[in-house]
Amino acid sequence: MKSQRNSEKEAGVAVVMSFRMAPPLPWIFLLMIHGVSSADWGVSYTPSHICALHNSSVIMNCTYTYPNGYKIEKVFWTNTKEKKDKHEEFPDLSKDPEYSQRLQYLGDKEQNCTIRLSHVTQKDQHMYCFRFITDKPDGKWTGDPGVTLTVTDLQVEAPERVTEGHNVRLTCKSSCTLTDRATFIWYRNSQPLTERRDRNNQLLLQSVRREDAGRYSCALHGHTYISPAAQLNVSYAPKNVSVSINGSGVIVEGDSVTLICSSDSNPPALNFSWFKENQSSAVGSGQSFSALQSGRFYCEAHNQHGSQRSDAVTVTGEEHYRSSWSVVFGIAVECGASLMLITIIIIIILFIIKKRRSFKSEYITKTQISDPGEDTYTALELKSTTSDLYDTLTTVRPRPPEDS
Repeated sequence: MKSQRNSEKEAGVAVVMSFRMAPPLPWIFLLMIHGVSSADWGVSYTPSHICALHNSSVIMNCTYTYPNGYKIEKVFWTNTKEKKDKHEEFPDLSKDPEYSQRLQYLGDKEQNCTIRLSHVTQKDQHMYCFRFITDKPDGKWTGDPGVTLTVTDLQVEAPERVTEGHNVRLTCKSSCTLTDRATFIWYRNSQPLTERRDRNNQLLLQSVRREDAGRYSCALHGHTYISPAAQLNVSYAPKNVSVSINGSGVIVEGDSVTLICSSDSNPPALNFSWFKENQSSAVGSGQSFSALQSGRFYCEAHNQHGSQRSDAVTVTGEEHYRSSWSVVFGIAVECGASLMLITIIIIIILFIIKKRRSFKSEYITKTQISDPGEDTYTALELKSTTSDLYDTLTTVRPRPPEDS
C-alpha cells in the first residue's frame, strides 16, 4: 500500500525518466504542461496565474486524471496556506465560512474540477489547489502547485494639469495584467463616455478643450467596480472678456464712473490693463477702473497662457454750463413752489377778511329800524310788578318839545 508521499516520489522519478528518454521536442512539450505529475496521476490548471478585478468573479479551470480501477469518493479545493502542519489534513474551503457562500464547484467526479469564486478581495490572494480522494488508501492526490490568485483594483493615471489645445492621455492602471480580455469604460463627472469605449486601458483626448476638464474614472464592461476619480485640470488663456459699468455711465462734474473688467480663464486672470480708444498707452490697471472723463474704454485681461481684449464701452460726460443751468433750474423750481404756496395762503386770508366785513355790514343793515316820516319807537311797559303777566306793547309817541 503506497502513501501519498511515496506516490509523489514515484511520480517525480517517472517524470525525470520521461525527460531523459524522450526526444527533444516532446521533452519541451512536457515542460509546458503544468501540473501533470505522471501519466496516471495529475491535476492541470488553465491558467495557473489569475489577475482578477476587485469584487469580480473568478473561474479557475481545472482537470484531473487518475489510474483506472480507482473510484473518486471526495473532491474539494483547498488553500495550502491554511495547512499549518504537514501532518494536518488539507482544509475543505467549501466548509470555511469565509468561502462557503462564495465558492461554487462546477466540476464533477470524473475529470473536471473547475470552480467559481465570487466577490474576490485582497484577502483572497492565495494559491488554491484541487485535491481528490479515491476509494483506495493510496489514492489521494493534491495538485500542488495550484492556481495563484492576485486581486487588483483600478486607478486612473492623469496629468495634474494640461493646457488647452494639447493632447492628453489617461491610463486605467491595475497592479497586475488582467487575465480576462477586458473592455474599459470611461466616465467624466460620473457620466459614461460611451464614444470612448475601447479595448485598451487608455483614453486619448486630442486638442483638449476647457470643457474636457473634470473628474475621470474607469471601469470594466460587465463589472460594477468603478475606480476612484482623478481630476483633470485644463488651463487656458482669458476668454469672454467684458466690461460692466457701475452706474448710469454718465459723468457729472466732480464725480467718476467705475468700470469693472471680468473674464473666464484658468488660472484666473490677475493682471488687467485699461485703455481709451485712440490712445496707445494704458490709462489704468486693476480689475476696476474709475473714469474721470468721457470716452470709449476697454480692458485687457492677462494670465500666463495669453491675453484678450474686451469690447469698448462708452462713458458720457456732462459739460459745466449744462450742470450749472441744471442747478439754477432746480433752485428756480424750488423757489417757485414756495412763492406759489405763500400766494395761495395770502389769497385765502384776504378772502376770509373780505367775507367777515361783508357779513358785518349786512348784519348792521338788517337790524337797524328807521322811518324818515315817523319818529316812533316801541316800548314794553309792565302793568304790575307783582303779576307774572305782562302788558301788551304800547306805542308811545314822543312828546313835542316844550317851548322853552
